Amino acid sequence: MFDGGGSQGAGGFDMSDLLAQAQQMQNQLMEAQANLESQEIEGSAGGGMVTALVSGTGELLSLTIHPQAIDPDDTETLADLIVAAVRDASENAKEVAARAMGPLAGGLGGGLPGLGDPADDDAADGGRPGIGFTNPGGTTGLPGQNPG
Repeated sequence: MFDGGGSQGAGGFDMSDLLAQAQQMQNQLMEAQANLESQEIEGSAGGGMVTALVSGTGELLSLTIHPQAIDPDDTETLADLIVAAVRDASENAKEVAARAMGPLAGGLGGGLPGLGDPADDDAADGGRPGIGFTNPGGTTGLPGQNPG
């Protein structure tokens, strides 16, 4: 019978260690986010005719347009170049963020061990999504689920 006493739960599980690890991970995550905010990432289009600068969090900081890119009779091309430069900078910022946050985010949001992620239907778990029920109008579900 479990008496609830001591710092360790069933099977030697120490909740205070888990909480300390979670706090440490949260501090590291906040530090990584602060670092991202201070980074500036560039993207360009048209062979450098339009350059966008974004923060590591994806906020547009500046836009530089080379005078040769400006044709009053063809503003559509300039608009396309601007969109492409901003998109390039944003993608570059996402890559930087993924590298910075990857090791930290890997421990977050993965669902509970053994239960899977409800949005995950990869082959690692037989292609089954995590715990859930079928849609009310559905007729079948995974084993153990309520059929509609």
